Amino acid sequence: LLPGAMDVDELRRKADQGDATAHHTLAHCYYYGQNMPQDYVKAAGLFRRAADPGHLDSQFGLGSCYRDGTGVPQDDREAARLYRRAANKGHADSQCKLGTCYPFGKGVPHDDDEAARLYRRAAEQ
Repeated sequence: LLPGAMDVDELRRKADQGDATAHHTLAHCYYYGQNMPQDYVKAAGLFRRAADPGHLDSQFGLGSCYRDGTGVPQDDREAARLYRRAANKGHADSQCKLGTCYPFGKGVPHDDDEAARLYRRAAEQ
């Protein structure tokens, strides 16, 4: 998962300098327990640090944390909000996940047409 020959210390240094991609990569490491102990709370916090300024993959990752209640309290509305934020920027995975919220009214009103529209948008990419 670590890019090239980058080690965890180098990744942390980049994260300390505000690098959103480094935050995202560290979040994945903590989430999956790769190169460090698994820690969902740290993963969610790192996803948030990258998601807040606009890192799309981290918005998706944090949305999934909220959807599942992994490292944060389960919250379908917050999951949908984060998926929508990335989906509106063209993030196909977020479009799909947001699409799965609508048929079940998970954090959004029930709307099969909106679900279909989101699935189409994702598939067109």
